[in-house]
Amino acid sequence: MSDTAVIIVSAGKSTRMNGVDKQFAPIGDKTVIETSISAFEKCESVLQIIVVVANENIQKLQAIIDKLELSKPVTICEGSSTRQKSVFSALEHVDKSAKFIAVHDGARPLVKPEHIENTIKDARVFGAAVLGVPVKDTIKVCDGGFVKDTPPRSSLFITQTPQVFSKRVYFEGVDFALEHNLDFTDDCQLVEAIGTKVYMTLGDYENIKITTPEDIKIAQVMLGY
Repeated sequence: MSDTAVIIVSAGKSTRMNGVDKQFAPIGDKTVIETSISAFEKCESVLQIIVVVANENIQKLQAIIDKLELSKPVTICEGSSTRQKSVFSALEHVDKSAKFIAVHDGARPLVKPEHIENTIKDARVFGAAVLGVPVKDTIKVCDGGFVKDTPPRSSLFITQTPQVFSKRVYFEGVDFALEHNLDFTDDCQLVEAIGTKVYMTLGDYENIKITTPEDIKIAQVMLGY
């Protein structure tokens, strides 16, 4: 059942990549963004893919996509000044038949198709789901340089992407954010703000986010290169 519109956000500035645009950095025989797109291309639940990139990268990405043999339609749109605004710019391209919206960081190329499918399945049941993993370390809450609290590790998770929502719930969150002039850095916050509970779907620790040049090397090792 193909009912999910995927928005891949790839409009960041790559400020910690020493001048390299991480979306077009090679990992093996593909770029980071190609690898991310390929993961969703393999998912039966995915209806369409919308990629948000900076204006100067639109033609470059289009040339890459034109060479790929993709069975799902891919739309490229221009990003904006914040993550939330970039996602909102993609919403006008969502197919009317889509029942769910998945938002994914383009800089997470190692996400596995089975984990994408599991997150979508959980969103179908609960209305909203996010991929994540339990934290491994003890976390301290500090105030003024001093430890204020130690939350139980069993309740703490590292949030990843994709984050998947029913289209109705997501658009309600969008309307709330626009009405109250809110700009969230995490899509789950949109639906949490209107009282929707988000289910945590278990993924794995390989779904890293490419942030520094060292992460590219780690990704290559994980892919066997």
